[in-house]
Amino acid sequence: MTHKRPGLEAVLKALREGDVLVVWKLDRLGRSLHHLVKTVTGLSDRGVGLKVLSGQGAQIDTTTAAGRLSFGIFAALAEFESELIRERTVAGLQAARARGRKGGRKPALTKAQVRTIQAAMAHRDTSVSELCGELGISPVTLYRYVDPHGNLREHGKRVIGADNVVGART
Repeated sequence: MTHKRPGLEAVLKALREGDVLVVWKLDRLGRSLHHLVKTVTGLSDRGVGLKVLSGQGAQIDTTTAAGRLSFGIFAALAEFESELIRERTVAGLQAARARGRKGGRKPALTKAQVRTIQAAMAHRDTSVSELCGELGISPVTLYRYVDPHGNLREHGKRVIGADNVVGART
């Protein structure tokens, strides 16, 4: 989740080539290692240096070779951390699928509601706005499940189940 940080945004915008941004602690600049690396890389690309006064990362001064080396190590660690998180997420999703779990949002409509919509939409005199009002859904949601003639769309087929869909191809 990204939070607005107007003070930081104003400072970053005001910096010009040759300037050095001095921060009290490294955590004041970035909320995560990935965000920090992205911010400092952006500064570096603009020719702006960074100096950290205290705490973790106090050895970082990107106006010196040793400071750039320290930051390079931080950047490599951030990339490594991101890759590990990605690999673990993929492995977790695969393990969940192997256990029969499916990810994603639950359908907005039940099988009975989809069947009701199908039947109602097959009649020309059906008022979409009234039908949506009765079901507590928007027209966009309704049309995500069925077309204007009551035929199932992909979302509707998933809710009903492909084996229960009349006329569905296998």
